[in-house]
Amino acid sequence: MSEHAIEITGLRKTYASSAGEPPKDALKGIDLTIPKGSIFGLLGPNGAGKSTLINILAGLVLKTTGQVRIWGFDQDVNPRQSRASIGVMPQELNLDPFFSPRNVLEVQAGLYGVPRSQRRSDEILAMIGLTDKANAYARTLSGGMRRRLLLGKALVHHPHILVLDEPTAGVDIELRNMLWTNVRKLNEQGMTIILTTHYLEEAEQMCDEIAIINHGEVVACDTTRALLGRLDTKTMVIEPETAVPEALQMPGGIEMCPRSDGTLAFNYNRTKVSAETVLKAVHDAGIRIKDVKTVEADLEDVFLSLTSSTA
Repeated sequence: MSEHAIEITGLRKTYASSAGEPPKDALKGIDLTIPKGSIFGLLGPNGAGKSTLINILAGLVLKTTGQVRIWGFDQDVNPRQSRASIGVMPQELNLDPFFSPRNVLEVQAGLYGVPRSQRRSDEILAMIGLTDKANAYARTLSGGMRRRLLLGKALVHHPHILVLDEPTAGVDIELRNMLWTNVRKLNEQGMTIILTTHYLEEAEQMCDEIAIINHGEVVACDTTRALLGRLDTKTMVIEPETAVPEALQMPGGIEMCPRSDGTLAFNYNRTKVSAETVLKAVHDAGIRIKDVKTVEADLEDVFLSLTSSTA
C-alpha cells in the first residue's frame, strides 16, 4: 500500500474554447504527492487552479490527461473506491432548505451506500454542535451552522481523506476554533486533511506541508518550515531609549526603516549579515537600546514572493 494519500502525475485540465475565446489550460501538468496522515495546505491566488484540482479529486470534473490515485486507487480504474476514500467540505452552502440536519446526513450516507447499521449521524451531529438542531429545517440554520453541516456531510462515509475548501471564509471566531479543534482530532485519528485557505496564518499554524499553485502549475511544495526558510530576510526591531541622530547611515546590507510607533526596523539578509553586526552598527551610531526583538518571515512573505515572481 502506498505511503501517500494522494498521488497526482502529469495532471492537465483544458477547458474547451467558447464564444470565440481560446481553450484555457486550468492545470498544466501537475505532479503532487500528499502523505498519509498529514495536514496539507493547498494555496494559491484566485484563478490559480485550486478549485479545478479539488473538483477533479472529488470526481466532479473530468481531467484532460494525467493520473490521479486516491488512497491507492487509480481514479480511472477504480472510480468508486477512489471517490469513497475522500470527503469534500465545499465552500458553497449547497443544502436543501427543507431537509433537517439529520435528514441531510442520512441521505448523504445513503448516496454513498453506507448501511443503516454503520451510519453515525447522531455522533456527527454532536461533533459539529448541531444536536439541538437535528430536526430543524436547514433553512432556519445560521450561516455558521450550515457550514458545520457541510463538514458533517463530508464525514458520513468514513473517508480516509478530508478536503476543506476555504472552510473558515466569513465565519466567526467561535466557529473557526470549533472547526480547527475537530480537524486536529480527526487528524490525530489518522485522517489526512487537505486545506485550501486565503488566511495564510491558518495554513502556517495548521499545515505540515504546503503546495503553492499559480497559473495551473505547482511553484513550490515543501514542509511549512522549509518554505519559511526560503526567505533569508530578517528584521530586527529596536525601541530606542534616546533620540535617534538625524541622517543616520547604516553599513551595506542593513536597511533602516523608522516606524510610526517610534521603533526602528533594521532589515538584513541573515546569510550575509549577523545579528551581532546589526547591534554593533546601532551601537556605533550612538543609539541606546531600550528593547529589541527579531521578526522572521511569515508564510505571506513566501506566498507573495513565489506568486509574484511567476505572474
